[in-house]
Amino acid sequence: MEYHQNPWTTLESRDVYENSWIRVQEHKVINPNGGEGIYGKVIFKNKAIGIIPLDHDLNTWLVGQYRYTLDEYSWEIPMGGGPLHLDVLTSAKRELKEETGLIAKKWSPIMRIHTSNSVTDEEGFIFLAEDLNFGTTEFEETELLEVKKLPFSEALDMVMSGKITDSLSVVGILKVSRILSWE
Repeated sequence: MEYHQNPWTTLESRDVYENSWIRVQEHKVINPNGGEGIYGKVIFKNKAIGIIPLDHDLNTWLVGQYRYTLDEYSWEIPMGGGPLHLDVLTSAKRELKEETGLIAKKWSPIMRIHTSNSVTDEEGFIFLAEDLNFGTTEFEETELLEVKKLPFSEALDMVMSGKITDSLSVVGILKVSRILSWE
């Protein structure tokens, strides 16, 4: 069998839920081994955008907020949703300004990821933002955020100790530590 061809057969699909951010579909399928089953798929209406701001002293900024879905507080890199039709860098610039008040002159795309590809098609993009200037935050109505400046090494320690668990944040911080040669 050629493993790069789709071994799944979709018999029927239907939307079961939709809101401003996601659509949930249920698919009746025949799986790769010939069994019939049901597969759920969450379709995101935005791309996930994450930013690691880094100043010349190797400080970064994290955003803390209570995550309803987890029922716990979460420290994360600045992030948000970027409309599917909009350039991801444009969305990254907007999110960094909204959540931290920072404006970066230098932008480097460092990663494209799929956040949970067993249940969703969500695509994420992570940027390194440097040469920073300071402005004011512009939080959205749903955001009650705490912004914290800290040495990048402390953010890396938070990932390694399990204090940061968000997938975009973990991947982005680890990637930047590799870029900085902090293995």
